[in-house]
Amino acid sequence: LVVGAGFIGVEWVTELRYYFPNLKNTIIDFLPNPLGPLPPGAAKYCKKYMERHGINQFYSKKYAPDDAEFWNSIKLPNKVDKEYVCIGVKASNYFMPKETLSEKGPGGGGWILMDMTLAVMDRDDNIWSTDEKGHARIYAIGDCNAGGIPGPSPDKDVGKWPIPPIPKISYPGEEEAVVAVKNVCKIDRLMFKNETHDLFGTPLEVSTMHWPWGAGMFATSLGPKDACFVLGANWEKGSGYTVVWGRLCAWQKWIIEWSKTDECAYGIIGRLIWHFVHHTPIHLFGGGPRWGY
Repeated sequence: LVVGAGFIGVEWVTELRYYFPNLKNTIIDFLPNPLGPLPPGAAKYCKKYMERHGINQFYSKKYAPDDAEFWNSIKLPNKVDKEYVCIGVKASNYFMPKETLSEKGPGGGGWILMDMTLAVMDRDDNIWSTDEKGHARIYAIGDCNAGGIPGPSPDKDVGKWPIPPIPKISYPGEEEAVVAVKNVCKIDRLMFKNETHDLFGTPLEVSTMHWPWGAGMFATSLGPKDACFVLGANWEKGSGYTVVWGRLCAWQKWIIEWSKTDECAYGIIGRLIWHFVHHTPIHLFGGGPRWGY
């Protein structure tokens, strides 16, 4: 039994089905469909894939392992040999002082607070660690941070926040890393080289983060030979477009994984591809600066 039909749950149950075809697989979710944040077309494609491959699906179903009626309702009266609970996220920022962690948020809070420059903040909206000139010294990027900035008077419509909630996936984390590293370099020039302008005469100022357009790209594996790819999603439920699916999308995912591994191994092809993904010279759309960072 796989509990949770989000990205992890769907990818895990389809991998199990492919490599261990004799297993009897069941997946459940509290929501009415799998892959809740994705557009309906992508969710429907993944749902049909699981149907074709004999994976039992039950939706609008609350996980209640101690209730015999729950097991009967998913046609498993004798329970299962193995359960995988793939729901929710949990912060692991125990190493940070309490005043720098959110009181609310996914998994009950505990995410590192940050300002628009990704500098760590405290709960009173003060930069947590600064130098003698007030420049931030510590930045929070990736999964550890709060993921969005609601502003002083949060609107119920997250689209009106300075930065709406950002998905905890790889692309936004790398984009945040680019912004934070650029800010460290700028502060170094301001503090230790006494520079105030760049080569083009533009004043040196730390960059602010934005909702990265790449945060709306989702590639969901359905075993090693199928997948679907969504582009253009944002913080609104069901947004985005299913642009690639099937075997072609599986090849796309393989290229992404291969090139990313090559980059981490300091290979020239991987570095060239992924450098320009996050160092786009000109931003024609999205929230980034027109001429990049």
